[in-house]
Amino acid sequence: MIDITLKNFETDLIHASMNAPVLLDIWAPWCGPCRTLGPLLERLEVAYAGRFTLAKLNSDDQPEIAGQLSQAFGVRSIPFCVLFDKGAPVDGFVGALPEAQIRAFLDKHVPTAADVQAEAEAEAAEELEAAGDTDAALARLQQAVAVAPGNDAARCDYVKLLLELKRVDQARMAFEPVAGKVAIDQRIAALAHWLDACEAAPKARAATDLTAAIAANKRDFAARFELAQTHFAASRFTEAMDELLEIVMRDKTWNEELARRTYVAILELMTKPAQKAAAAEPARGALEVAGKSTTAPADPVVEQYRRKLSMALF
Repeated sequence: MIDITLKNFETDLIHASMNAPVLLDIWAPWCGPCRTLGPLLERLEVAYAGRFTLAKLNSDDQPEIAGQLSQAFGVRSIPFCVLFDKGAPVDGFVGALPEAQIRAFLDKHVPTAADVQAEAEAEAAEELEAAGDTDAALARLQQAVAVAPGNDAARCDYVKLLLELKRVDQARMAFEPVAGKVAIDQRIAALAHWLDACEAAPKARAATDLTAAIAANKRDFAARFELAQTHFAASRFTEAMDELLEIVMRDKTWNEELARRTYVAILELMTKPAQKAAAAEPARGALEVAGKSTTAPADPVVEQYRRKLSMALF
């Protein structure tokens, strides 16, 4: 538990919520319900074992923060609790609710113990892969998926590394539990296209034969796509997009826009994850309650190929 003041509002609330949700309890010493709620929240913080942090703000000592938060959320009474996650307030409640209701509130937003472990395994895997120890990284990701089968982020990392290591059959098996989400998750859809390419590549014609077919007929889109699939499967992403772009420029709707969709999938795989949001700097005379989001530095190759696709489409 931490006490929030103007001095540590950004670091201990906004910035800290990038790593784990922070529940801010706005209270006052004269408030009877506050004296009931406070100890309950402290017990829950211990029970949840680090899956969220409890922060407390004395509205009498910190009227500026309490007043602006109350105004922002249209709340005029205490105790008033606001949950911050990824640098921004996401939900809240008013009053000394029973423990069961508070647990239900927390469970909507706080990661499970399994998800916390899976995230730790995935972070360790990222470091191991960067150091060149792909076998150890793969073992970490396999453990992440084992402890949290429903953690799509960890599963996607696992499938991606399996494909990078050319373990296509294992990747397909690991992918199946999320296969039904291709329509709603861009990363899952991108991995589906990569899997399709990896499974199609061994059956493809020789590159010389495909190149000859294309030279004889530039609208032989089947040959172009086949060649693009072999490049894609071998992680020659730009070469694959070059062939796909030729199809899009000549026929945007070919095969239910398969060329465009595959091109977009490659861009998704090449795009670096967004960085965590930085702590906000409060404006003069005001208090910001959300962190300022930041993005990863733009990859010039990715941006170049985004522009190429845009020009081909429009």
